[in-house]
Amino acid sequence: MSHFPRFMIAAAHKSSGKTVISTGLAAALRRAGDKVSTFKKGPDYIDPMWLSVASGRACYNLDFNAMERGEISRLFATRASELSLIEANKGLFDGVAVDGSDSNAELAKLLSLPVILVIDTVGMTRGIAPLLQGYQGFDATVNIAGVILNKVGGARHEGKLRRAVETYSDLPVVGSVWRNDKLEIGERHLGLTTPGELTGRDGMIESFADVVGGSVDLEAVRAIAATAPDLDAAEASPAFTQVGKGLRIGMVRDAAFGFYYADDLEAFRASGAELVFIDAINDAKLPDIDGLFIGGGFPEMQMKPLAANVDLRGDIKQKLTGGLPCYAECGGLMYLCDSLHWNGQVAAMVGLIPGDAVMHTRPQGRGYARFQTTRNHPWGAEGRQVQAHEFHYASIDNLSDGTAFARDIQRGHGFDGAQDGVIISNTLAGFCHLHNSDRCPWVAQFLGFVARNRRSR
Repeated sequence: MSHFPRFMIAAAHKSSGKTVISTGLAAALRRAGDKVSTFKKGPDYIDPMWLSVASGRACYNLDFNAMERGEISRLFATRASELSLIEANKGLFDGVAVDGSDSNAELAKLLSLPVILVIDTVGMTRGIAPLLQGYQGFDATVNIAGVILNKVGGARHEGKLRRAVETYSDLPVVGSVWRNDKLEIGERHLGLTTPGELTGRDGMIESFADVVGGSVDLEAVRAIAATAPDLDAAEASPAFTQVGKGLRIGMVRDAAFGFYYADDLEAFRASGAELVFIDAINDAKLPDIDGLFIGGGFPEMQMKPLAANVDLRGDIKQKLTGGLPCYAECGGLMYLCDSLHWNGQVAAMVGLIPGDAVMHTRPQGRGYARFQTTRNHPWGAEGRQVQAHEFHYASIDNLSDGTAFARDIQRGHGFDGAQDGVIISNTLAGFCHLHNSDRCPWVAQFLGFVARNRRSR
């Protein structure tokens, strides 16, 4: 048994300000000398970017859809430090399953997390009391340990809220964060702006730390975290086979592409592979690599500089056409198409996939996905059931009727509601995002394919 001081930041509903509060708390605690580990519940790329920068450490996703319960516990126990912050998604009791088995509350119970509720108090005074009573009574096995009042209108508003909480509940108010323009992260079609897109990122996070750190009782937060019971961390992680030993895997990571899970990248390295980072905006050609991984991101936000890098686009097309193994997700898929269309503008892309990536005003695929691999799947494992995630506003138009696909969609949308994962030469590119896990060891499968391809050359 090991002691891991920890707490969850949750809310009553989405857009309550959890990410700003969590980022500010992580930065303030780090500045105060705490070693803070951060985690995000569910399949999210952007919030973990903010938490990672704020804490100075990798942020890890804990997702019931992609991971078994024991694996979630193991990942947490092996990545936790002297103080761990877990940010929920949406509301505390929200999830896909009606019984709550995949909810934030279920994660809080699995990891014995004391919960601090961030309440968006706009337009609310005494009404906070029945809300808190309802949350406490809905599932008494969830340890709601404190409240942070958020978006408070001023001293008078705060006084009313505090009196209501003190009168009608036993929950301590550990912070009151007033409305402040400094606590804003810009949003766009796919959610929050990523830290990498902001030139003033570090200053913004410092502002979050100033405001949140000055509005929340950090010692009270530490005390709540310390009440978490010991966890059994005895279960060892399964050993990675060295399937990637000696392989160099290029990974495109820049202002356009940045959607990668931290433990997926660790799985590449633990399997013996070397990751070689590539900038699709500035690099003139691919380095000497055995395989290529292009994750998701926002290529539409960088379509002009991506198009302007003619040399790299040409080199990628030549190498992939020639058989260099490649795996591309969502934004990476869009980059490999003939062109990208957005807001009335068109930009040439790599041109490997004979189709056009077209951005729409509404999501084309959003949420958890499930597919079965077909016999066309280049990594093998025909008939495998895979849990995944998708969130894309793009469609791929003008594909030929003879296009080969590696995935039969059973839940979600993919390309057309039926298929995902187009195959061109040794490239697999789809809208679904994979998370390497016990039930979906995609990193080893991809590396095995790369290794086989290397031996056959």
